Amino acid sequence: MRFKKIKILKLALMSLAILIFSNLTFSQISIQQLGGSEINTITTAVPFLLISPDSRSGAMGDAGVAISPDANAIHWNPAKLVFIDPMDDVGFSLSYSPWLRALVNDINLVYLSGYKRIDRFSTVGASLRYFSLGNITFTDDFGTTIRDFKPNELSLDVVYSRKLSDNFSAGLSARYIYSNLTGGVTSGGADTKPGQSVATDLSLYYITNSFRLADKPSSIAFGTNISNIGAKISYTEAANSDFIPTNLRLGTTLNMELDEFNKFSFSIDANKLLVPTNPETEPGTTTIVSGRDNNVGPATGIFGSFNDAPGNVLLDDNGDYYVEKGSILKEELNEINLSFGAEFLYSEVFALRAGYFYEHPTKGNRRFLSFGAGVKYNVLELDLSYILALTQQSPLANTIRFSIKLNMGSTAKSEE
Repeated sequence: MRFKKIKILKLALMSLAILIFSNLTFSQISIQQLGGSEINTITTAVPFLLISPDSRSGAMGDAGVAISPDANAIHWNPAKLVFIDPMDDVGFSLSYSPWLRALVNDINLVYLSGYKRIDRFSTVGASLRYFSLGNITFTDDFGTTIRDFKPNELSLDVVYSRKLSDNFSAGLSARYIYSNLTGGVTSGGADTKPGQSVATDLSLYYITNSFRLADKPSSIAFGTNISNIGAKISYTEAANSDFIPTNLRLGTTLNMELDEFNKFSFSIDANKLLVPTNPETEPGTTTIVSGRDNNVGPATGIFGSFNDAPGNVLLDDNGDYYVEKGSILKEELNEINLSFGAEFLYSEVFALRAGYFYEHPTKGNRRFLSFGAGVKYNVLELDLSYILALTQQSPLANTIRFSIKLNMGSTAKSEE
């Protein structure tokens, strides 16, 4: 029985994983024209690491790096953990999302996270993310069924957060990544294998002292997190390795106490993948016309990701290639995704949330509104979020997330 060549199989499976995180079909060969700008999405392996796992930030347009901390800070900004309410010594969160229900009905993301306060200066945490891609039927070149398989991916994190001052903290994460997309299918004597990698997050968090804004007690928080700094991942011994989604997230949140019972916050996050942009190549060849060779190491890819966009490549009257003036900087700026989120909290019991997420059309075109609500009873919190896609036929349309959080009181409150 003849199997498809391993390279084609790998690309097909990788494209499936990328589709889970993007509205565009991945093409390594051609770059299409879109209203005078070029579609040039940045692609990585294991994009599930960037999916918003919890309902709270999911309802706020995926803003989360500087919002008030909870157990899900392990994903958004581990440095925040040490600023969790001193009355909460231990906490857990469990989130579930039926993913891409507009396309299929068997892809799911589950996220479990928890933290433990060591003292008033430090907190530790851990999380498990499990992503099930549903059922895939493998066939040969003639369409004969080889086997059924359920691809799955997971990551396991441990984090440490420490206060460096009363207003400033730092966080460090260690992450193990496992991605089994093929189930060990063999082709041409070459075996596929689960992809594995390790990575780290480096994060900072700062919150101002309370001040008066419009005569209301207020504060401003700032956060940054460089996540998934780590080794490339490979699914065969022979094929080239793929980048994991190293990501820079910056954000700020304005917190305001409207009165004794009502609080309001507004957040803005900006994200940029620290992964090489695909260069522009001469049609039918691998000759780079603009941009850089993206077959580099992780460190080179991170530092080069700020100025490696190829820009808009055109042909002059003599048939020579040239880059449109200003298009390289414009494309670099287009790689920044923006999240806007707001949260209204009543009496620390009931929350309403809304948000907006924007990604440039040439870089993925994910644009959506999000809404959600939460309720707290004693130590238990329940949250729900919903995505309203703003692009036609978006696989993110009508996505729902569910989260449940448990915060347990400190055994050493007097110390705090």
